[in-house]
Amino acid sequence: MNEAMTRVKGMVHSFEDDHFKVLCDNNQWFEFPIPGDRPAVGERIVVIVGDQPVYERLDAKLLSAREIADTLYRFDQVETKRIPTADDVTEEDIQRFAEQGYLVIDQLLNEQEVADALQAIDDIIQLRIVGPRLQFMKKESQLNTPEERTLAMRKLHRFIDFAPALHHICFHPGLQRVLERVFGESARFLEDQAILKPPSAEAGGEKPWHQDMAYGQLSQTKMICGVWVALDEASLDNGCMHVIPGTHHQGAVPHFAVRDWQICDAHIEVERDVAIPLKPGGALFFAGMLHHGTPPNFSGRRRQALQFHYCPDSSERMTPKQFKEVFTSEMSGAEC
Repeated sequence: MNEAMTRVKGMVHSFEDDHFKVLCDNNQWFEFPIPGDRPAVGERIVVIVGDQPVYERLDAKLLSAREIADTLYRFDQVETKRIPTADDVTEEDIQRFAEQGYLVIDQLLNEQEVADALQAIDDIIQLRIVGPRLQFMKKESQLNTPEERTLAMRKLHRFIDFAPALHHICFHPGLQRVLERVFGESARFLEDQAILKPPSAEAGGEKPWHQDMAYGQLSQTKMICGVWVALDEASLDNGCMHVIPGTHHQGAVPHFAVRDWQICDAHIEVERDVAIPLKPGGALFFAGMLHHGTPPNFSGRRRQALQFHYCPDSSERMTPKQFKEVFTSEMSGAEC
């Protein structure tokens, strides 16, 4: 760490043994010894780095799950423009995607494709399929039953090479046809994820408002497209997707380490929030700069979804300098 990085500001992300991890407002990760006055996960802090780090708590209230849902989302505006299948997408729908930043298809997958995907996810969680990356919200050594593993699992990724049923969906013919029409050229696969949102406080929490292009290899020189596919019913009470139409036209906005790598809560146009419930097999196609998020799961049901990202074949990844200039506050000094 150089002299310019002696002051670290960000969010307490997790604890491991005698250290804790901080996600910094410049999107870098740091580890520090746990102090006697132990901070809480999600707390905003400043660390003055030296032989003995000095910790300063920022005066920021930790919101409860209910407060997050009540103040940062609305549930009375639900998307009504829906397309029955991928074969029914019209040029008017593609134009609407360009204007609004998203389109909704009620049935991208059939029942068998959904069932095969759910089985593959369970096989990965229970280690009948090995190879994909797993993100538990508890130590894996503490999970002794299949149910405990399921309730603690937040996310899977890098799975398409190990699970044929999920590989099939990633390159589904209907999905690819829509992408080519959105991009006006061939689509290139970037990333796979399964966001599982079980009915548990640890793994079923909010994914704050953000832009997908503010993350890693999704930071491209051309607009990417995310495809979010419901495998369980995604409803208003279990954390369906929410979007703010047209916000992809605003371009990149700085993200901060608050409850996650996210847009500052004060910058969210909550009054324009539109919820997008989906039945199993339904899909949301959305632009990589669109402001979107999912509130906590308050139901007793899982809300499993696949998420794939693609870019135009002619796109290139942003340089680190380009990323810092548009998605972090390092250059501008902006505060949240």
